[in-house]
Amino acid sequence: MRKQPSNPRTFRMKVTVVGAGNVGATCADAVARWELANEVVLLDIKEGFAEGKALDIWQTAPINLFDSRLVGSTNDYAKTAGSDVVVITSGLPRKPGMSRDDLIATNAAIVKSVTENVVKHSPNAIIIVVSNPLDVMTYCAYVNSKLPSTKVFGMAGILDTARYRAFLATELGVSPKDIQAVLMGGHGDTMVPLPRYTTVGGIPVTELIAKDKLDAIVDRTKKGGGEIVNLLGTSAWYAPGTAAAQMVEAIVRDQKRVFPCCVWLQGEYGLKDIYMGAPVILGRNGIERIIELKLNNEEMELCQASAKSVKEVMDVLDKMNSVTA
Repeated sequence: MRKQPSNPRTFRMKVTVVGAGNVGATCADAVARWELANEVVLLDIKEGFAEGKALDIWQTAPINLFDSRLVGSTNDYAKTAGSDVVVITSGLPRKPGMSRDDLIATNAAIVKSVTENVVKHSPNAIIIVVSNPLDVMTYCAYVNSKLPSTKVFGMAGILDTARYRAFLATELGVSPKDIQAVLMGGHGDTMVPLPRYTTVGGIPVTELIAKDKLDAIVDRTKKGGGEIVNLLGTSAWYAPGTAAAQMVEAIVRDQKRVFPCCVWLQGEYGLKDIYMGAPVILGRNGIERIIELKLNNEEMELCQASAKSVKEVMDVLDKMNSVTA
């Protein structure tokens, strides 16, 4: 179990997770086990579902030795009032053969409704979006929340780099704890892992693995979500849920962690008015700074191509007045 810090700013926190499915329940479980909040609210539209999941997780408290209290709610946002952080996982999961773009119309309507209800009851909350297609759903939440972009961002890069690092750890026979990596771009096949910024115990990964094997791992990382879908018949949940919880931890404990997150770019990397993955400093105020790496020409071209793909889906969302108005 993670050691609790003495920082008083971590006390009396309230975290809400909207969506009690596999990802949301995994996130709520990690937030409770790590004692990131005094109260964890799990909310879902399905009658009794969140209540059952919250009760089940709470009954692990004597085993896992945590004090965070869990509350389940069937669409009663009043119970989320005063939340410091809200994680939105609501939406339909991807099915085999379904692209993230196929989900946009339905999930945008869901994210719009959730965001408006969240902000109504917790106007000062920081919002983390996990719903797919992630970059565009983060944009949807930002537009409808009317909050500063520093307080609305998406979980993607932490999950993607976790997959990348896990694959590297397997190939190299080393601990994943010693692998650090940066990833940029959209969440999907156009993501941009950056081997040049990947290290193993401080050693550049390019000195430890042949280029063809590294290229294969990068390609597998890009298709990591699809690999899970093909194996399980639905989207992943352990890694995405835990990745979102790690973001919650960085915020409530004001850790100033350097993470790749889906953020609103306003000129960084030559990109403007787009939500896309980039490295940031994450702390109590949300996105405290976007870090601009010195990308080479090839890396920049890949980021531009990824941005073009994300922007095309954002444009589709913009035309849906019902979810962006």
